[in-house]
Amino acid sequence: MAPHGPIVEASDGALEGLQEAALHVFRGIPYAEPPERWKPPQPVSRWSGVRRATAFGPAAVQPPSPAGSIYEISADHPQPMSEDCLTLNIWAPAGVSAAPVLIWIHGGSLVIGSSREGFYDGAKLASRGIVVVTINYRLGVFGWLAHPGLSAESPLGISGNYGLLDQIEALRWIRRNIAAFGGDPNNVTITGESAGALSVMYLMASPLARGLFAKAIAQSAYMITTPMLKERRYGLPCAEEAGAKLARALGTNDIAVLRAVPPGDLALRASAAGFAPFGAVDGHVLPDQLVDVFDRGEQAPVPLLAGFNSGEIRSLRFLVPPPPDTATEYEAVIRDRYGDLAGEYLRLYPATDVRESLYAGTRDALYGWTAERLVRKQASSGQPSYLYFWDHGYPAADSTGRRAFHGSEIPYAFGTADRSTSRWPKVPSTPQELKLSEVMVGYWSSFARSGRPQAANAPEWPAFGTSGHALVIDEDLHATCDLMPGMFALHEEVVRRRRAHDIAWNWNVGLWSPKNPVTT
Repeated sequence: MAPHGPIVEASDGALEGLQEAALHVFRGIPYAEPPERWKPPQPVSRWSGVRRATAFGPAAVQPPSPAGSIYEISADHPQPMSEDCLTLNIWAPAGVSAAPVLIWIHGGSLVIGSSREGFYDGAKLASRGIVVVTINYRLGVFGWLAHPGLSAESPLGISGNYGLLDQIEALRWIRRNIAAFGGDPNNVTITGESAGALSVMYLMASPLARGLFAKAIAQSAYMITTPMLKERRYGLPCAEEAGAKLARALGTNDIAVLRAVPPGDLALRASAAGFAPFGAVDGHVLPDQLVDVFDRGEQAPVPLLAGFNSGEIRSLRFLVPPPPDTATEYEAVIRDRYGDLAGEYLRLYPATDVRESLYAGTRDALYGWTAERLVRKQASSGQPSYLYFWDHGYPAADSTGRRAFHGSEIPYAFGTADRSTSRWPKVPSTPQELKLSEVMVGYWSSFARSGRPQAANAPEWPAFGTSGHALVIDEDLHATCDLMPGMFALHEEVVRRRRAHDIAWNWNVGLWSPKNPVTT
């Protein structure tokens, strides 16, 4: 039977995709061999004949999303899952050559998510003349478990980071093959939100990813403490210790027995046991703490666009404690925990509205500080860097107290607001919202093209530079200097002191903060 879709002769084999308007779309392309559980990915073997690439591959095995969460994965259409999940999808303008490439790494706390989500459809961005790629990678216990038994199997004596190695293998596949789809392998931008943006930072820090991308976009990244593979640091167990603890909870320390546990059962049991997936500082895949890599200027020397949302915590309220009964109690705890920094903390997060101060303090300690730190470090290394602050609301989000919530910029940047699930606050199809989405698509696609965000009928977005420029994205887009005076300096000082005294900098913020050291 004659093929019906476009055929691409890629380096790893011929692929048949779909013609969708003026785009060639390829789904479910394997970029690695089916992975062995807790082993690094292997390059995909070249196939013979024409492989159909017309359907998404299965999602990585994962536990169910929290009931009722707006982030429930495919809430309307449950998706197949498999350990054989290392696939990617491509949207390419027909007839294009040497086009910029944008790679999307989905979020989901390194636990849930999939490249097939409707919000991640690359058609709108691809219509701007860029090749869009979305990738799957191993999640949860499958992607991030470290364990002494696994390290003993490795010639390097390391384990964990399998999901990150998957992402690097995907970048290598793209490097080899993307020219056949019309993309420029030398003009690749990695992009992600939340855990996807954490992954962007991991890739910027990893020597194994060096040279595989030319630019980066980090949406709501969080530069938290990274567990060491074999050593307790910053009050955290090492990654191998956390893996051994999980194994004990599962009733065995035998890697062979763990490998035999059915995948769905393993995902559920690991989640119930409280396993939290993160990268591990192993000296090879991740050489050091992200803060230290960026402090030394050893991260990838690439242009960067980064930002955060005003309402990050409004949809992540589990990250803050219940407010105390009185403003006096709130102020007393802050003064006890922050010591000589308490005055500045209370200036930024006052007792006059405790709930809002809890949201803002946690937002800034995680996402605001990270975004500004990223652009500051890239700017100081001589790279163009751009900072944004997403403060856009719309009725369905605002009415439920979720203005500018975590991830709410994604459908605007992809131009996919019409692809929302039933649980996502629905974006209205009004001229105002459509215009903002057009602007966002323009900024993101132009940055992928040239390293400079520009959009028609939109304000100029100045580089962060030495003046601290940022773009505020709300109902009236505008550039500003010194976005939140004092915010970065406070949280940078808190983290500096904690690093010096071996204390973690994670979600332990505000009322949950340990007593901060007075001196270093």
